[in-house]
Amino acid sequence: MALRLGDDAPDFTAETTQGTIRFHEWIGDGWAILFSHPKDFTPVCTTELGYMAGLEAKFAKRNTKIIGLSVDSVSDHERWSKDIEETQGHRVNYPLIGDPEMRIAKLYDMIHPNATGSAEERTAQDNLTVRSVFVIGPDKKVKLMLTYPMSTGRNFDEVLRVLDSIQLTARYKVATPVNWKAGEDVIIIPAVSDEEAKTRFPGGWKAPKPYLRIIPQPK
Repeated sequence: MALRLGDDAPDFTAETTQGTIRFHEWIGDGWAILFSHPKDFTPVCTTELGYMAGLEAKFAKRNTKIIGLSVDSVSDHERWSKDIEETQGHRVNYPLIGDPEMRIAKLYDMIHPNATGSAEERTAQDNLTVRSVFVIGPDKKVKLMLTYPMSTGRNFDEVLRVLDSIQLTARYKVATPVNWKAGEDVIIIPAVSDEEAKTRFPGGWKAPKPYLRIIPQPK
């Protein structure tokens, strides 16, 4: 069955560049980003993993671990990581999952369920759908899912922005408007009555329409 927002993130045990992990145990009490790429030693993926390595400290500040995955072997990941550091200027310090049997890729609906063939035989084109991003909360539920086409490198700054929004709205009864960035005004959600809002947000709000109640971002 297809994975949907709000579903439990499937747990699994896997080999990674940092040893064997049990996914839910590895996440612990924080947040996690699981992202996949079509193939090691390919150009777009090289830029993506290098950029993500450069963002690792920013994710850590948000109590968020990152972990990569492809249907290549752990040994290929280790060899390719040297190319990533050399060409992108960032060392990959986060774990990379080896999934040559496509078990986890299929578990997360990243790849066609009937896909077959060894990692050595498969090309990036064969792994067309494996450019996915999942944000998983401390409750181990899926908070965000993104899938990009083969030819388009992902915008991981956008993933960081969405993570800020998700974490903020998990703490307060607010939503974030179009193109919102951390520190900007937010919106009181419709489920909060005006009476409740007066208690939660005593500073008041701007309301160009009764259903559009705007407040500064809660601290």
